[in-house]
Amino acid sequence: MIVLQPVLEVHRSADFALWPVAEVARYGFMPLGGALTSAEVGTAVMRIAECNDVAAEADGRPPKPADPLAAFLHGLLTLDDLFTSGGLRVTDTFSGVTVLPGCCNGLEERGDWFDVLDGAGWASFGHDPSPLAERRDDTIRLTVDVERDDSPVIELPAEELRRLLAGAERDLADFLDLAAGWAARQLPRHRGRVMAALARVLVLPVPGSAVTPAELSGCSGPPADG
Repeated sequence: MIVLQPVLEVHRSADFALWPVAEVARYGFMPLGGALTSAEVGTAVMRIAECNDVAAEADGRPPKPADPLAAFLHGLLTLDDLFTSGGLRVTDTFSGVTVLPGCCNGLEERGDWFDVLDGAGWASFGHDPSPLAERRDDTIRLTVDVERDDSPVIELPAEELRRLLAGAERDLADFLDLAAGWAARQLPRHRGRVMAALARVLVLPVPGSAVTPAELSGCSGPPADG
């Protein structure tokens, strides 16, 4: 059985106190979906904000405010190009082989998977490791790390990958719905802007809207139904 999940790269943040977060391992990947606890949603939002917590003065944005919460959210709410460290994790439960996103890969780049199916026929997803997806006729070959001569691989039919990618889009939409309720409770003063930013970085419609932030800006994201 092949399992594909959208995952967020997370790590322990023992000193974080702006809102409740879940205990996580020192480093790992958190699947995003509709079954997360409130604390796990808090961890995901914290990590996405951390990915975009960069100095403002160098790019012309206003400086961070003095308020600790507003300062932590500042990059997420003001950056033009947002990043979410992670991607899609593919596991063959029979062989035990898992393809993980590499360093510098982002969930917002997952449209590259559709390019494997309908475009160039291949895509890479970061480095250290360096995973690669290639289309060979009606088969998709996923290599765990192309830098290794003995790298494990996963092979699956192209139409199965298309179905799995559609499922990943539903998982992310379910996560965003959870995040909307979480933000209403934990970040009521920032809820609207936080949800717009999360939708933009995940290339999805804001909950309650039929239009993605990417479409509003003239960009195209991965198709929601594969």
